[in-house]
Amino acid sequence: MKYYAPKGLNDILPEEIPYWHAVEQQVRSIMSVYNYREIRTPIMEKTEVFARGVGEETDVVSKEMYTFDDKGGRSMTLRPENTASVVRAFLEHKVYGKEELSKWYYLGPMFRYESPQKGRSRQFHQYGAEAIGSDDPALDAELIALSVDLLKSLGLEDIGLTINSIGCPSDRENYLEELAEYLEPREDKLCVDCQTRLKTNPLRILDCKNETCQKVVQGGPIITDYLCSECRSHFDRVKSYLDEFDLEYNINPNLVRGLDYYTKTVYEVFSSDLGAQDALVGGGRYDELVELFGGDPTPAVGFAGGIERLVLLLQQLNESKYSPEGLDLYLATIDEQAKRIAVSLQRELRELNITTELDYLDKSLQGQLGYADRYDATYTAILGPREVEQNELTLRDMVTGEQVNVSLDNYKSEIKDRLDG
Repeated sequence: MKYYAPKGLNDILPEEIPYWHAVEQQVRSIMSVYNYREIRTPIMEKTEVFARGVGEETDVVSKEMYTFDDKGGRSMTLRPENTASVVRAFLEHKVYGKEELSKWYYLGPMFRYESPQKGRSRQFHQYGAEAIGSDDPALDAELIALSVDLLKSLGLEDIGLTINSIGCPSDRENYLEELAEYLEPREDKLCVDCQTRLKTNPLRILDCKNETCQKVVQGGPIITDYLCSECRSHFDRVKSYLDEFDLEYNINPNLVRGLDYYTKTVYEVFSSDLGAQDALVGGGRYDELVELFGGDPTPAVGFAGGIERLVLLLQQLNESKYSPEGLDLYLATIDEQAKRIAVSLQRELRELNITTELDYLDKSLQGQLGYADRYDATYTAILGPREVEQNELTLRDMVTGEQVNVSLDNYKSEIKDRLDG
């Protein structure tokens, strides 16, 4: 019987890991520069955390969550996103009483039951940032700039930015009346899902990827025409800060994002490096989510990005840059006495952070040298009866083929100097 990973859950093999490390290390580096600190939330929560925070009528909650009853009969859900969990942690640990502005970031796996496709799986990984405690438009712009800076720091150049404002709840209430009035006579042209959304949450229709639905909404009312003076001013100030940052952007009045907690600013960052314009980062402001969870009114803004898509881009754009690092030294031995010595040498070299490997497969010397090539070793040290008798090793430069004899009395400094040089 053969066993396979469940559909939509993928193994990440060692040859792929350098790309993941590159993304994760750069996320940590950029977040630190922007003064965001890491938070780690549980991989599952009580179902109501996401149902209440993300929105009952969203596709995430209604169709895509992995939900089950635990042994105590409690409904639990593998996290489909992390903003709701971060807000829950913010309130549970009373962070609001310890700091006025919380700037946090995260990395980790999320889970959604949807059709697997390239760059999108049922277990996927996200990085993200949340800033809780300020309604300053400059903070919206900071997070947008952080998103762009991170992608550019990884070598992506053709970065695009789309922004919009969906206003406050009262703005949307007025807008939704007009939107529903426009869409109802055109209901038969909408997809089945959007026909349902028309009755439950018409705003989600703007987010539909169906081309027919997109054509229908093109002639409809525009949400930015319904912004109150406060929300309009906030959006204008966000744009002015982006101008100060020299960040180019397009305004898309149909950009609403797929989660119900958003207010005011919403945005997406995409790359055209591969010809497509799929969003790599999405986010926005969610000024009412903390209050929805039982806290005091607390403004907040954040974003999330998918690591899988970034890794795919890096693999196709600059594969050699993130290829696995080779060995510093391969220890090739000819007999058992030499191997006993090599085991000790290997341990001493590793204490100096010199990456080493030796033969565990009883290969011939020629076979071991072939392995050294396969591991992309910088040097190979050969130990045989002659070397043991003369208390030395034969050090071979695997690029030039040059060989020198090195005394075992000072082999560590000799090898380290050569590697450093």
